[in-house]
Amino acid sequence: MLIATQAVSLARRIIQERTPANVSAKGDRDMVTDVDLAVEEAVREFLAAETPEIGLLGEEHGQTGSTAQNWVLDPIDGTANFARGIPLCAVSLALVDGTKPVLAAIDAPFLDTRYTASSGAGAYVNGEPIECSSVENLSDAMISIGDFATGEHAAEKNRIRLNLLAELGANAQRIRMIGTAAIDMAWVAQGKLDATINLSNHPWDTMAGALVVREAGGMVVDHDGSDHSMESGYTIATTPGIYTAIMTRLADAQR
Repeated sequence: MLIATQAVSLARRIIQERTPANVSAKGDRDMVTDVDLAVEEAVREFLAAETPEIGLLGEEHGQTGSTAQNWVLDPIDGTANFARGIPLCAVSLALVDGTKPVLAAIDAPFLDTRYTASSGAGAYVNGEPIECSSVENLSDAMISIGDFATGEHAAEKNRIRLNLLAELGANAQRIRMIGTAAIDMAWVAQGKLDATINLSNHPWDTMAGALVVREAGGMVVDHDGSDHSMESGYTIATTPGIYTAIMTRLADAQR
């Protein structure tokens, strides 16, 4: 855990000290800043020196090394927020063994908040233990939804999102779209949210958060209820009390 927290501390300093001087497109309405690149390069260099036997999958530069274990890094999850000066963004770092995360650190630099978890040892925020909410009724639940799809086949993907928003909007207490999967999942672990539904799965966005939620007593699954992993299509994280209600609404939205 020490190496992971040192890595995200390094990332935090860069994010706090620099404002983006360059924002460029890397896809349909998808962006990267010079700070994203600087963070990933610095963390890659640090981890390569500290754990040369472990590979690394990063959002900006892909895979280096190929081992049974990999660091999985999103240098700034919520780049669109960061580029606009919105403080909801985070560094997400997980150690993945095979396809499952075993160590996680999520740092939200502008919220002065760090979430950590290791397999079998619980989840923590700033060193204090956390657990998911005990909400059991959808009408009492605050739920976040991942960003709308862009690029090829976006219209069909967003049809499901719109159906899901209608299903949940008619039944849940409140719906939120925060713009960073790492914070979405960390807040489920902390009980600030009761569920988050992301109809995609980029491992750099979700691996750290998945472990934090599980270690806080929550559930993280794919669209069919199977255990979430690197290879999943969707990312659904929820407190157990509303799991059935969430999966029922998701199934209805896909019809």
